[in-house]
Amino acid sequence: MSASTRPLIEMQGIRKVFMTDEMETHALQSIDFAIQEGEYVAIAGPSGCGKTTLLSILGLLDAPTAGSYNLAGQPVATLSPAERARVRNRQIGFIFQAFNLIGDLTVAENVELPLTYRSDLTAADRKTRVERALDRVGMSHRAKHYPPQLSGGQQQRVAVARAVAGDPAILLADEPTGNLDSKNGEAVMTLLQELNANGATICMVTHDERYAKHAGRQVHLFDGKVTDANTFAEAVA
Repeated sequence: MSASTRPLIEMQGIRKVFMTDEMETHALQSIDFAIQEGEYVAIAGPSGCGKTTLLSILGLLDAPTAGSYNLAGQPVATLSPAERARVRNRQIGFIFQAFNLIGDLTVAENVELPLTYRSDLTAADRKTRVERALDRVGMSHRAKHYPPQLSGGQQQRVAVARAVAGDPAILLADEPTGNLDSKNGEAVMTLLQELNANGATICMVTHDERYAKHAGRQVHLFDGKVTDANTFAEAVA
């Protein structure tokens, strides 16, 4: 496979086992999974099927028990803890169900916060990226407001802006509509579709089939296994 056709995300034989004194839980079982640059993929399935565990491994927040994971052609297993943190900060954008905004920081300050850990960006660079990100999600007019002054839908838009401000290789969204009503949920789905249309690679976890249909491709999990045949083959074809 040439570098030009290599998937951005490539997982083979991924397993995750959680051990306790009483038992072991097989959260993921032999997952083969790939995402091409520019794709919008939904990982769908019922609660407890392993979706969030898979997303945590994708985001380098957890490590698999077995299997291989390459991100942009690099084996993740070879990264040191410091390198993993650097990749998370620069290559992965996270969108959480609970927004995870800091209440006593302004909207602009929340969006800028992850950028402050990057030594390659000046203050002027950070300001430009924050302004551009807020403009992309339609929240420029709220830059000086605080999260408690915003609706749930607006807070999630700010969370999306924070995720895209660093120009990551991929956006990982964990139930991004979970704390929103149906109207705001659809608005966030429209926003993600617009970001994808403009080149963003997105992987979204959802238990709601209505929202999964917004993605260009769906991968279904059940009891820690991919239930769609040829998911990996189709992604790398």
